[in-house]
Amino acid sequence: MDRIQLSGIRCYGYTGALPEEQVLGQWFEVELILWLDLTLPGQSDRLSDTLDYRTVIATVQVLVRTSKFTLLERLATAIADAVLYPTSPSESASVQQVQVRLSKPAAPIPDFGGAIIIDITRSRATLNKSPTE
Repeated sequence: MDRIQLSGIRCYGYTGALPEEQVLGQWFEVELILWLDLTLPGQSDRLSDTLDYRTVIATVQVLVRTSKFTLLERLATAIADAVLYPTSPSESASVQQVQVRLSKPAAPIPDFGGAIIIDITRSRATLNKSPTE
């Protein structure tokens, strides 16, 4: 299976366990690996034959900016679901599996200067249906 990797998606959002995180917000970074068949676009050289990753990036940015989840795990899952089951029918068939790496680079934890990173992988094969069904 072929892959498209999108890295450096940086967004300001409001997900976090502390009340101030959901009010003041903070920066998040997202990396995606998308598994899909790139045979046809590799031959045709037409955007209409492949996944328009601009749309995927915009979807991630909207989710991070507008979601107010308590857990990073929930935000990462929402991103995976949106990539696997987009609202636009023209995008729905292409991505078979997605890996979401969601990072909170400045977690409000005393005496901790590192990042919190959630890394999940979801597949259409294991889900077999839209999470909204």
